[in-house]
Amino acid sequence: MDARMLYTQVVQDLTEGAANRFVDRAEAGPVDVEALRRIAGEEYRIISGDGRSFALLAARFPDAAPLFLALASGEAQALELLTPYAEAVGMGCAELRGYPPVAAAQGYPHHLAWLAQFGSRAEVALALLVNFGFWGGYCGRFAQALRTHHDLTEDQVAFFTFFSALPPGFEDAALTLLQTGLDGGDDQEGAKTAARLMQSYELAFWDALPTS
Repeated sequence: MDARMLYTQVVQDLTEGAANRFVDRAEAGPVDVEALRRIAGEEYRIISGDGRSFALLAARFPDAAPLFLALASGEAQALELLTPYAEAVGMGCAELRGYPPVAAAQGYPHHLAWLAQFGSRAEVALALLVNFGFWGGYCGRFAQALRTHHDLTEDQVAFFTFFSALPPGFEDAALTLLQTGLDGGDDQEGAKTAARLMQSYELAFWDALPTS
């Protein structure tokens, strides 16, 4: 199957269930500061782990190493951008490091780590392609909500605006990897499942946040 057709089909299939209740609530007005702090704490752990997962993927799939090394570098940059946001909501470095993560919010990095160790090219590529689009949309909307209802500055929401657009060259490189996997016999249904689970874990992260 053509990689772009598969990608488009899966995005269409998942769009109906992609409503993000937390971001919807944040757009309607201020949310509890505890929720904003929890985002910082959970993301600190997620970003730290995802960088290692991308490094592992670069080692597993040398033909796609530039893609995954670029993503790993992006995670390192995002970790730096998280600090101004965390400080804006009252969390310093010690609080970030000592934050106790919530299991319901950590399914995404665990799934990515599993894919990094065991996933096929098609599973990894399709899961990332599909999720990055949804995640970027949520981040863009949430950044605007933080500006509007919490008076955060551009520097303080830079973590979210960083993720609001796909990394340069990502889509083409990931589609090439997906097509290589499909042409090599990777299971198409398995790739769809990997993408569906990734999006489910994405929404579970947001659903784990208090909205009152």
